[in-house]
Amino acid sequence: MLQFQPPGFVQRATSTSLGVLAYYTSDRDFWNTPLDTVSGALRDRPPLIFLHSLGGGSSAYEWSKVYPAFAADYSIVAPDLIGWGQSTHPVRDYQPEDYFQVIAEFIESLGESAIVIASSLTAGLTIRLAIQKPNLFKSLFLVSPSGYGDFGIDYGRGIPAQIAKIPFLDRFIYSVGAANEAAVRNFLEQFLFADRSRLTDEIVQAYLASALQMNAEYAALSSLRGDLCFDLSLYMNQLHVPTAIVWGEKSRFGTVDQGRRLAALNPKAVQTFDVISDSGVLPHLELPAVVVGLLQRHLNASQ
Repeated sequence: MLQFQPPGFVQRATSTSLGVLAYYTSDRDFWNTPLDTVSGALRDRPPLIFLHSLGGGSSAYEWSKVYPAFAADYSIVAPDLIGWGQSTHPVRDYQPEDYFQVIAEFIESLGESAIVIASSLTAGLTIRLAIQKPNLFKSLFLVSPSGYGDFGIDYGRGIPAQIAKIPFLDRFIYSVGAANEAAVRNFLEQFLFADRSRLTDEIVQAYLASALQMNAEYAALSSLRGDLCFDLSLYMNQLHVPTAIVWGEKSRFGTVDQGRRLAALNPKAVQTFDVISDSGVLPHLELPAVVVGLLQRHLNASQ
């Protein structure tokens, strides 16, 4: 879905154990980035990897209003995770281990540890991966990280998840509730954005294009059924990678209080916790300039 990427970015692909992973990266000629003449890497700067959330229509587009601000100084990499966007969509019931595996393989393919920026459930999965393989990470910048089962409040036991587990009905739910323009717009307005006036036609079309990819329903339904859920609070105190957390004040998926409880479990690793007022679960789409500023502060502190 290169048509939804900002100028100065190109699409690439790499192989993983679950299929081909498409990703978007900065065009170094466009940005005139200062390469090391020996290694060909950006001088003294780790790559920034932007990981999108796991909900119907998600893709690398989710971060496309933020990462251009850093492309002149960092190597930017934004993948469509397996099962989403233009990456391979295996016909399978996805589990957390699938994303641990693919994200780890992707970072390892870059040949150096990275600063990882992630949101929502993917941010929660990234925390667990950073516990398992801390050598892959320089630091974390996370928006509303959650396992959606935190502190025993398990989305997977709720009515929507149980309905989505009914065979055949699950496909109907996806086609009616995610795979058409009206449904995409309604979901973004009602659940992801705090202020619907910030929702553009481009955002709707980008989410719709991802939702309509062949076999896109398999990853989306795994998320909807709660197959990827876990209690992040059980893992937080094991994290040692320096971390910044940002939370949308009006997030419908995990409250600020839940976020503060998670951060309080490991104040040594979680170095900052910021609340963005009047924003939902995706402030990087709703108020990207604010997220750019917070990420810049994190990067400055990490140097």
